[in-house]
Amino acid sequence: MQKIKSVAVLLLLSFCSVQLFSQLTHQPGEFTRADTLRGTITPERSWWNVTKYDLTCSFDFNKRSIAGKNIIAYQVLSTPTKEMQVDLQVGLDIDSVILDGKSLLFRRDGNAYFVSVPQNQEIKAIKNIIVYYHGIPRPAIRPPWDGGVIWSKDKSGNPWISVACQGLGASVWYPCKDHQSDEPDSASVTMIVPDTLVAVSNGRWRSTIKNGDGTTAYTWAVTNPINNYNIIPYIGKYAHWHEDFAGEKGKLDCDYWVLDYNLDKAKEQFKQAAQMLKCFEHWFGPYPFYEDGYKLVEAPHLGMEHQSAVAYGNNFANGYRGTDLSETGWGLKWDFIIVHESGHEWFGNNITSNDVADMWVHESFTNYSETIFVTCEFGKEAGNDYVIGTRSRIQNKLPVQGPYGVNQEGSGDMYYKGGNMIHTIRQVINDDEKFRKILRGLNEKFYHKTVDGADVKQYISKEAGIDFSKVFDQYLNNVQIPVLEYKIEGRKITYRWTNCINGFDLPLKVKAGGTEYWIKPTQKWKKLKVKQPGTEFLVDRNFYVETKKVN
Repeated sequence: MQKIKSVAVLLLLSFCSVQLFSQLTHQPGEFTRADTLRGTITPERSWWNVTKYDLTCSFDFNKRSIAGKNIIAYQVLSTPTKEMQVDLQVGLDIDSVILDGKSLLFRRDGNAYFVSVPQNQEIKAIKNIIVYYHGIPRPAIRPPWDGGVIWSKDKSGNPWISVACQGLGASVWYPCKDHQSDEPDSASVTMIVPDTLVAVSNGRWRSTIKNGDGTTAYTWAVTNPINNYNIIPYIGKYAHWHEDFAGEKGKLDCDYWVLDYNLDKAKEQFKQAAQMLKCFEHWFGPYPFYEDGYKLVEAPHLGMEHQSAVAYGNNFANGYRGTDLSETGWGLKWDFIIVHESGHEWFGNNITSNDVADMWVHESFTNYSETIFVTCEFGKEAGNDYVIGTRSRIQNKLPVQGPYGVNQEGSGDMYYKGGNMIHTIRQVINDDEKFRKILRGLNEKFYHKTVDGADVKQYISKEAGIDFSKVFDQYLNNVQIPVLEYKIEGRKITYRWTNCINGFDLPLKVKAGGTEYWIKPTQKWKKLKVKQPGTEFLVDRNFYVETKKVN
């Protein structure tokens, strides 16, 4: 489904430095034609809209190769250009392209193929193009930060295969229209694997067929729109169990797939999934994919938010690889990967950004879902402690907002800084029930849609009844942290904003002499009269700002 407007990248944090790393490595100003072909709706992309992917592929572990086909159903939106852009990254080759039973000519331009198509296709018609392909795809060296196909082995020596491709692009393992603004309405994946292994993918199991040659074909399918990078194979010696979750929309099927020798400890650790679902449904609205179910699947990497089949690799332990990213103690009381990656089902999978430049829509809200979970489990002050504790991770070297049209995200500060931005906005709204309704409203308003960052910003301001445009601009497009300068002169406190954009207008809750006040600083000096002279002046810690006393 071509969702009306244009994420990608990364997922998490490097354990050593706890910095965010992306599968995209460009520096500003280093963009190429390939980046434009990937990050832009080119003329060869604009005339057609994906409606379904029907992918079949076999994996050869020994040769590290893939062979298969993708039946791409599409709707004709306008008179076709002479060509159709189909993306498939170097290492993989298209063998043939079939439309209406006829082979089409095609040419390659790096990671994009341009297929010659008839221009007499009827507008609004639904067509099917079959793309046959094979090759040796890019291997992932350090997934999920380095994207590609993961050819691993479990502790028993069995093959264990998956893919991590957010940012790098799904075209690293199958041919597709590799742009986040165009999601298929549905998708099916058939994986042909050795009889000794099990293959799991997104959505619900459809069939298992023994081929009689030592291989088995497993088919899975989703009935909801899904992003390219979320369509993922998991192949390994898996064990499975099922649970029902009583959710807002009725019974939600929860299925768990782990390596056979991890079954017992997984059953204990994954009890947190129900706690997470209860909390997030309350704050964000119903789980967005009841029709496809919810799954946690053990993966040969740390984790990723694959829709209805969340990748899990946190060693069945609390924290982020056993550490607390907030350094407050609260982060060791729950499993980071279960909570964070599942939070993406609402922010990232349900609501998807059209362009990677707006990745903050995915990561800032999902980072804040961690605070929400801590609040659900341990109380509001614990949640406050957690989000404030993550501020030490913020670098403020590059803006959170990235450049448009070149498949490039902004800085990794979209996590911690973005989460603290949302926390600050929550304080200004000063009504948790209203704030909760805004979060739920976002998921209802943009249900199964792609959005621009501007859509999200405008919705929050409208529903809050507060213009947050300058606040978003300050925290997303600039690296300066606003400083409240103040002077105390008897019973008079004067204050102003510095180190900020012009027009920055964030209100603040402050305390002076034991009394709370709301103030509305500008870049011009303003005055506050307090009850006691020379009293201490404190800004509420939940606002992500700095203060400076001046003479």
